[in-house]
Amino acid sequence: MDAARCTLGRYYGTQNCRDLGQSIEHFERARDLCPNDHPCRSAALFNLATANFISCQVNGKYLDLDIAISLFQDALDLRPTGHPDRPATQLHLAIAFLSRFVKHGIPNDLDNAIVLHRQALDLEPISHPGRCSSLNNLAGALRVSFMHQGNHEDLDEAITFHRQALDLQPVGHPDRRSSLNYLASALSISFTHRGNHEDLHEAIKFHRQALDLLQIGHPNQCSTLSDLASTLHISFKHQGNYGDLDEAITFNRQALDLWPVGHPDRSLSLNSLANTLYTSFEHRGNYEDLDEAITFHRQALDLRPVGHLSRRYSLHNLASALDISFTHRGNEDHLDESITLYRQALDLLLVGHPDRSLSLNNLGNTLHASFEHRGDHEDLDEAITFHRQALDLLPVGHPARYSLLNNLAGELCDSFMHRGDEGHLDEAITLHRLTLDLQPVGHPDRCPSLHNFAGTLSTRFKHRGNDKDLDEALANANFALSLTGTHDPRQSAVHGNISDIYVLYHESRLQTTGEDANNLNAAMAHIKAASDSISGGLLFRLRKSLRWVSIARQYTHSTLLEAYATSMQLLDSYMSTAASVSSRHHTMKGFPLTLAVDAASCALQCGDECRAVELLEQGRNVIWTQMARFRMPIDDLRERDDHAEALVTKFRELSHLLDKPPAEHPAGTPRIKVDAEATRYTRLVDEWSNAVEEIRKLEGFSRFLLPPQFSDLQDAARDGPIIILVASKSSCNAIIVPHQQSPVSIQLATNVEKLVQQGVRLHQTVRGASKTGGRLVEVLRELWNDIVSPVVKHLRRLGFAQPDSRIWWCPTSLFNFLPLHAAGEYRRGGKNLSNLYISSYTPSLTALIRARRSHDRSQTVSFAAIGQNRPAGATYALQSVEPELDLVRSLVPAVSTVSFTKVTSVESTKSVALRTLQANHWLHFACHGTQNLMEPFNSAFLMRDKPLTLLDIAQTDLSRHEFAFLSACETAVGDYRTPDEMIHLAAGLQFAGVKSVIGTFWTVEDATVRHLVEAFYKNFCGDGKMNSKRAARALHKAVQSLATNKDIPLDQRIVFMHIGV
Repeated sequence: MDAARCTLGRYYGTQNCRDLGQSIEHFERARDLCPNDHPCRSAALFNLATANFISCQVNGKYLDLDIAISLFQDALDLRPTGHPDRPATQLHLAIAFLSRFVKHGIPNDLDNAIVLHRQALDLEPISHPGRCSSLNNLAGALRVSFMHQGNHEDLDEAITFHRQALDLQPVGHPDRRSSLNYLASALSISFTHRGNHEDLHEAIKFHRQALDLLQIGHPNQCSTLSDLASTLHISFKHQGNYGDLDEAITFNRQALDLWPVGHPDRSLSLNSLANTLYTSFEHRGNYEDLDEAITFHRQALDLRPVGHLSRRYSLHNLASALDISFTHRGNEDHLDESITLYRQALDLLLVGHPDRSLSLNNLGNTLHASFEHRGDHEDLDEAITFHRQALDLLPVGHPARYSLLNNLAGELCDSFMHRGDEGHLDEAITLHRLTLDLQPVGHPDRCPSLHNFAGTLSTRFKHRGNDKDLDEALANANFALSLTGTHDPRQSAVHGNISDIYVLYHESRLQTTGEDANNLNAAMAHIKAASDSISGGLLFRLRKSLRWVSIARQYTHSTLLEAYATSMQLLDSYMSTAASVSSRHHTMKGFPLTLAVDAASCALQCGDECRAVELLEQGRNVIWTQMARFRMPIDDLRERDDHAEALVTKFRELSHLLDKPPAEHPAGTPRIKVDAEATRYTRLVDEWSNAVEEIRKLEGFSRFLLPPQFSDLQDAARDGPIIILVASKSSCNAIIVPHQQSPVSIQLATNVEKLVQQGVRLHQTVRGASKTGGRLVEVLRELWNDIVSPVVKHLRRLGFAQPDSRIWWCPTSLFNFLPLHAAGEYRRGGKNLSNLYISSYTPSLTALIRARRSHDRSQTVSFAAIGQNRPAGATYALQSVEPELDLVRSLVPAVSTVSFTKVTSVESTKSVALRTLQANHWLHFACHGTQNLMEPFNSAFLMRDKPLTLLDIAQTDLSRHEFAFLSACETAVGDYRTPDEMIHLAAGLQFAGVKSVIGTFWTVEDATVRHLVEAFYKNFCGDGKMNSKRAARALHKAVQSLATNKDIPLDQRIVFMHIGV
């Protein structure tokens, strides 16, 4: 027996399970040596039971509790009433019964535990030193009974016993802290179930007193901090005091700091902190809180592997946070992961488990969100099934029943809208009314229920036209709005709902009463409020602003231009949250492709050409514009003072970090690492935005990085007028932007449908796919008659009549795919644009201004010609590449100020080509070029080993580069799905910084290249001078020289185009 006690004592000190196992073996031998009538047998049984019970707790083998309980029972039988050790035995047996009840739910175990605790208490008079413990133990069992059986008498008795225990432990008593915490926890439970705020205030008070009794470093400090944080969290949820929430977060952070990384109990603090941060995001809309919550929930889940008793809680909590993240940001990966995690959590709950209803509810909600996003009816059917199952598990009167009723109502309404089942619509209305009956005035969730009910009533009004439904919808929505706070994320949704209701009033010509009698204006005011509500989240606000555009356009409302500008600003902000260029492009495809041109068209209809130009600059080339922001030179600001210098340094450091390509995550990378990288990027964007705001406060920098004003944009026309072509469904227009005069708008005799047809015919012709229709000359004549000729007439009226003067085309939308520079009558004595002007292109006015920005030019010209005749995967070699490189070398001036680098096909790997591109400011590419229509940023120059992609080029700073000749196919072909983003190799080089670029509209033949390259370089630098501004004129003359060569077909004579200065 002594050896067993010694070994067990050693276990308490070392926590070595081998010591625990040895103690059990020693105690078993001691029991076997004591027959039934031996005076030490009860002690041997008690000690063996204790060691077995500890082993169950440590190893998680709760089935072995049966052994411990049997041993304790045998020991108790040998210790009759009056035996000095009977109370201790009763206590241990009661604890064992309670443990088995918690794990297996056997009702008799709970009853037995309570009876034993009562018997132990009856044996201890008020003066007994163990009475406090017995009171708290009995109270604890009664609390468990209340939580499982809902008998309020059990809870009242528990609170009474905890108060009696506390009264027996005056200030200064070593165990007073424990009793304070026990009583506080019981009062917190009482408040949660009965809503008595005095219980909550007392709970917080007692937890604070308990915390004050602990010295820093005390082993119970962590649990006490967590308990107080939990109660403050509950207080905030019911009373809305942000001070309580902030304190809860602070105390949870302090508790987390007390656990070393990897400690199994650290998951509790991680989970608690994540939950409070999640609540903070719900009420404040701060994405940093949500990102932190997701990170902490992932860490908690990692500490709860498969088989861990609390794993389902972490699965549920992480799934919930990811679901909210999807709702606010639209990340489909988060939606899919949320559904997976909810399914895993549900699988851990057997039929009949009390928490199964909650799990079914959460999974149903996320499947409903998936249906709303993807339209898969299987998701909706599953959601309805799960919510019906969950509702069946909750009896009438259950406090969580209202949530299920509300959720099921929303799904049934959606089912009606997509399938027309009127029974579902009426059932939804009934369920909404039942929901509100369970949420009296003052209930914290009454606001969303009113909001949802209003939406369903609006749906029924649209279907049946009952005025009372619409009136009730408006009343409910307004009531919901009155329940939202200033920073409530729900405010944006409620405003949007009210706006839709007023639109229905306007459409049905019904009259409302009160100050919002002008229905359409009221609708616009509320949808504007929804778009402006910062707490609503960028994605939701963006969607509401697009709804604003739709309504204002439909009814020709005066706020339409404001709606367009708001939408473009929000789209720009939302796009900036995506870390990679390709993800921004993918995001862009999910929104209206013609937003900017439609906005400009609207401004033109209002007679405001200047505003039209501003809107086009703001809403087009968003991806390139965002990249350019991180490369904005502001060296002049550094010289002002120390504050300005510090701001410049901060701005440049953050811009450098954001301009770097995001880290690539191979398959199998832990999700927590991927999320951490995304959170880091989001925080950098926020810091960068704050630095920009600080710079704007400085004199002369108030518009730093804001969308440019027309007065600034007009400088792009300093060397010649710019013609912006706008193609929208309402009209097609040309805007001529001179340098000194006001812009002029021309309505063109074409439309979107005709532009599409011309693009198709052009594509078929140059591909040789059409033998009869769609001849190239016919398309070029149509371009002349419909577009170019009216522009030329106005140019001459404006005084731009000098032969061979320069003009710049800035096409939008479908105009991007047409060779405007080659338009003409193509008949003897007829007019062709190339005989009148030298045409260049620019993707935007800002890009042209940026290309003209002067840098300190080097005295020497570093020119590189890069060739590749047989890239990886090619089945044949381009025979003209190496001779072309030699030809360029012979034509570039061989003078001391010009250095020439030739990279042959053998040498030109991707890495070599990229290094050469970075090191030389004058470039000539002779190789295969390809436009990737599915992923345009993977368009590339094909090198020996792998492609040099547009993404590689975009992520390279070429701001000091002068010129690039792209002797490759399809280098100026954009993406048909996002035409106004100008995602092709030629534009990419200019946006990256190259001042002057020559590219190709379609496939170019070897014979054309040889003749044109020779003619171009002779005109470009035949006199020994190198100036990138001469490129357009040199190309113009080279193309004219090809006109007399009958062996070169027309499509090859017009294939090259010039972009830039």
